[in-house]
Amino acid sequence: MSRSVRTRPEGSGQALSEAYDTALLDLDGVVYAGGSAIAHAVESLATAREGGMHLAYVTNNALRTPDTVAAHLTELGIPTGAEDVITSAQAVARLISEQVPQGARVLVIGGEGLRVALRERGLVPVESADDDPAAVVQGFGGPDLPWGRFAEASYAVARGVPWFASNTDLTIPSGRGIAPGNGAAVEVVRIATGAEPQVAGKPLPPMHRETILRTGARRPLVVGDRLDTDIEGAFNGEVDSLLVLTGVTDGPQLLAAPPQHRPTYVDADLRGMLGSQPEVADAGEGAFRCGGWTATAGADRLELDGEGEALDGLRALCAVAWTAAGEGVCELDGEKALARLGI
Repeated sequence: MSRSVRTRPEGSGQALSEAYDTALLDLDGVVYAGGSAIAHAVESLATAREGGMHLAYVTNNALRTPDTVAAHLTELGIPTGAEDVITSAQAVARLISEQVPQGARVLVIGGEGLRVALRERGLVPVESADDDPAAVVQGFGGPDLPWGRFAEASYAVARGVPWFASNTDLTIPSGRGIAPGNGAAVEVVRIATGAEPQVAGKPLPPMHRETILRTGARRPLVVGDRLDTDIEGAFNGEVDSLLVLTGVTDGPQLLAAPPQHRPTYVDADLRGMLGSQPEVADAGEGAFRCGGWTATAGADRLELDGEGEALDGLRALCAVAWTAAGEGVCELDGEKALARLGI
């Protein structure tokens, strides 16, 4: 199926929390960082929920169970039930259950979230490659996951046991900075075996399917901070997305985004769900205007004139960069223009 290439962030005269029935929210870098809520998240989500928007929390982190995630969110001041949490552990467990017999043993390299999700699908978690597993599943196990667990996975995979991964995010944000994610652990087994896992998590279709099945969303809005998981997942699912700048994505990465990484909307944080989104207008001759800013493409760099809200300037720059890039990646230098915005 062919899709038109997005060349600018879209505007919306209606609040996003009213235009969409369900927000599919990433957690790390969007709702919280480490153990603390991100600024404006609690009150923004409360307002959206009171206005009738269904809030669902969608995470590639397979370590914690939905009950644990819901309890954490509730402690932060965001009332949440386990049914409102969708994890990559659930997505990969469904994927495995479609390929192995009911009651089959599955070697688990990861945490309790994977074990609970497998049991929900009628599968039996085991700990050793010698337990005759029908599959191997690997998910984020946290900083204390023993190195020997990777050896168990490698032994089984080398024997031809089908290998699954909850997700392949190379990094994960924490309260102290950016840490290695499950993708880094998957690389260990890949290097040892030369095999390739089946992957369920964002941005791949199994995770989107799991989310829609569990939420019943009819007009969902994906809200995330990562271009290569959240925004690409929305692209693959053919739904709209809101990128918030509270996590790992910065200005240069956004300007250089290829088509599958270009969000529908861009905002600073979750307050962006509550209001309208400004229009990015074609000003002619390759220029784009948003708010008080006008962006253009010079010979080798992006230019910005005007004044106003920094985010409006960023949106205008995105339009110029994405238009110049077409189906590729913008190679124009945006450093000076972004510095003017303080981004």
